[in-house]
Amino acid sequence: MKKQSVCVLGGGSFGTALANIMANNGHQVSQWMRNEQQVEEINLTGLNSRYLPNAPLHQELLATSNLEQAIKESDTIFVSIPSKSFEQVVERIEPLLTADKILISTTKGFNPNRFELMSDILRRNTVTQKIGVLSGPNLAKEIAVGHMTGSVIASADELVRARVIELLKSPTFRVYENTDSTGVELAGALKNIYAIVCGLAKALQVGENTMAMIMTRSLAEMSRFAVHFGANPMTFLGLAGMGDLIATCTSPLSRNYRVGYFIGSGKNLQAAIEEIGEVAEGVNTLRMVIEEAKKHGLYMPLAEGLSKLLFDNEKLETLIESMMTGEQKWDVEFATYEENKHG
Repeated sequence: MKKQSVCVLGGGSFGTALANIMANNGHQVSQWMRNEQQVEEINLTGLNSRYLPNAPLHQELLATSNLEQAIKESDTIFVSIPSKSFEQVVERIEPLLTADKILISTTKGFNPNRFELMSDILRRNTVTQKIGVLSGPNLAKEIAVGHMTGSVIASADELVRARVIELLKSPTFRVYENTDSTGVELAGALKNIYAIVCGLAKALQVGENTMAMIMTRSLAEMSRFAVHFGANPMTFLGLAGMGDLIATCTSPLSRNYRVGYFIGSGKNLQAAIEEIGEVAEGVNTLRMVIEEAKKHGLYMPLAEGLSKLLFDNEKLETLIESMMTGEQKWDVEFATYEENKHG
């Protein structure tokens, strides 16, 4: 495999796990982060103790706080920056880009300032349109310790997909490809809402039948929303859709699941956020998605019920009732999608 020069922007758990896989694959990898102490710790001890305390990093992985140098020396740039700072960092790197550089977003969520996906922010640069999105059931702590994991690289550009697959393939990390960036990215953002619903249900000790119903109806709601914005519903049957939804809706490692669990245990939203120490992405996503759903007349009873519960102090029974008495009749509403599309 030809040695590539790669940069990962962000010092968090997922960015570090990806950087480590690529360094282990023999590529030249730099990881940029603002925190000088974190840079020093990684370079001196081979550990990112704040985010991945139990994962020794490859000795060739170089942490740096020099953004300019990291971008200039890299052919491929993974942007693993939290959604709230994503736009600001992308604006900083734009003057450093060249037409042959590949940009990959690994961040799930929307721009907190407007209804916009991370890849939309990347596409606003006028220098390179070699852009992709990496998403899937990717709990970083599991990747770091070598649990087998599948991910999806979505891009309309075949070269972009091939490059990411080559960089990341390893005995424990498998990357599949998709051309539907919109679907893959919306799946990654939307599932956080439903992880809150599932955490809430788990706290109420509902049965397995109920959990299965919630997750399946969640998937229907996610795909209904995404198809309106141009996604292919079939994307939601894959790792980025169903796979990521299952992982996030059943994992106590998920912040969104934990927020739901605390609310189901009787805490209000503020107390739940304080309990986990940071705002779960799903809370902000929910506000934005409800606004868009209303604007476009999209039927989303679970999201709407959760919104009323979290923001309007409605009773929990309202959420349950909306699922059991909703107007939806069909189980799989895209069963005739292909016929309708070509008809």
